[in-house]
Amino acid sequence: MTEFFIEEIPLGDGRLRDFVEVPWRLYRGDPSWTPPLRADYLGSRLLGLPGLLTPHHPYHLHAEVTHFLARSGSALLGRISAAINRRFNDYYHSEIGFFGLFETLEDFKVASALLDAARNWVTERGMKVLRGPGEYSNATHERQGILISGFEHPPTVELTHNPPYYSEFLERYGFHKAKDYHAYVGEKLRSEDASRLARIADHVRTRYSITTRMADLKRLDEEIQLLVKIYNEAWANNWGFLPLTDAETHALAESLRPVLVPQLLRFAFVNGELAAVAGGIPDLYVPLRPRWRWPLDTDLVRMVRVLLQRRRIRRLRGMFFGIRPAFRQMGIDAILFHEVVTAGIRLGYTWLETSMMLEDNDAIIRLVEAFGLRRYKTWRIYDLDL
Repeated sequence: MTEFFIEEIPLGDGRLRDFVEVPWRLYRGDPSWTPPLRADYLGSRLLGLPGLLTPHHPYHLHAEVTHFLARSGSALLGRISAAINRRFNDYYHSEIGFFGLFETLEDFKVASALLDAARNWVTERGMKVLRGPGEYSNATHERQGILISGFEHPPTVELTHNPPYYSEFLERYGFHKAKDYHAYVGEKLRSEDASRLARIADHVRTRYSITTRMADLKRLDEEIQLLVKIYNEAWANNWGFLPLTDAETHALAESLRPVLVPQLLRFAFVNGELAAVAGGIPDLYVPLRPRWRWPLDTDLVRMVRVLLQRRRIRRLRGMFFGIRPAFRQMGIDAILFHEVVTAGIRLGYTWLETSMMLEDNDAIIRLVEAFGLRRYKTWRIYDLDL
């Protein structure tokens, strides 16, 4: 690389379209890479998405952000965001700045210049640690992490993918591991596999007064409120947790409305009291995978593919799970996991991923391993002391 420059792009700037296009240039032809819709970042009235990189997104009610783009002439070489999530720092009494949306070609000088820009920006604002990558930050409900193993497998919906050299560049720069997340996979789901947990589930049901039901999509807003209530209690002591706000809950409901399968989202109650939730969604990244030609990679055509193919998708990502503290150690996890998997098999799903699981969440890891799933991917979050 001969000459390049780094330009700063504030929130609301039209150059953010180039910022969003960076990975489309860098990953061209990669059979594994799959991005979210451009509208997830830039917004779309047609699709009802506010866009994370627009001032209208609820994230910006509690955060200060900026963006940096690496260019050489008209070539887009890389990008990075820098953010201070005030709500996160207030919650943890911390002084953490975040970098995210990180992409770079295989050139350490470019990567280092981008990281310098994010580092300097958060340092000028008094932060003591630079953490990332995430989207803007590393709250548990955001897309995040550098993939450090499992590069040969395409990402499932809402998860990230990157080349192996990303972790090498971050560690060379001086970052150290903060936390790992894992994904486990079952590649040939069969009814007899589900029976492994059936005996445990039946025993738990007889011992406690536990009832379950699937989600009611006619009351989706209320169901999402229940899911978030459980999440905000069940994950409260987990690393990286940040409670969802009402505005974020509304955005979550709108994003899930077109894709939720009611049989795959299950609630558990003990003596009629809300206790736990578990569920998954079809892997929409299957129809969303790039075709590498216009107009097949426009948001509109990609969404049409989703709508036409979603009932034929055979891959399932387990991504909702939580038990309120008062109802732990009762075996409810086995009941819900068994029900979700059994429903998935009935609906024709043959492949299951459970992710992202914190490396020290021993209880859920033991559960999925008991079911026969194997670890096949790991993502890492990094810290840099400033």
